[in-house]
Amino acid sequence: MLILRVGRYMLRMLYKAIMDCKFIEKAAGAIADKSRLSILIELRKKETLTNAEVMDLVGLSQPCVSHHIKLLIDSGLVNSSKEGRNVHLQLNKEAVQQLSSFLDGLV
Repeated sequence: MLILRVGRYMLRMLYKAIMDCKFIEKAAGAIADKSRLSILIELRKKETLTNAEVMDLVGLSQPCVSHHIKLLIDSGLVNSSKEGRNVHLQLNKEAVQQLSSFLDGLV
């Protein structure tokens, strides 16, 4: 019975490690672009942005901005909520902290 418990525990830990690696991979890719990085920096300052504000910030077309926002949301670094026709973006501080902790652990 003890072996089964240890085995389940090890499987849970392995699953968590794999999921953490996937998150780090997506998050690192998300911040590798200067437009996405500037969106994250602006979100840190303003707490919330709309798509129109992001378009003004980065000076890109609406389809391009939508692509960048989708990558940020998919990475977990940004949360979105819809209010009418507007999509409001917020920084996911817990995810940013997790990425920061990982990067700090490299040094």
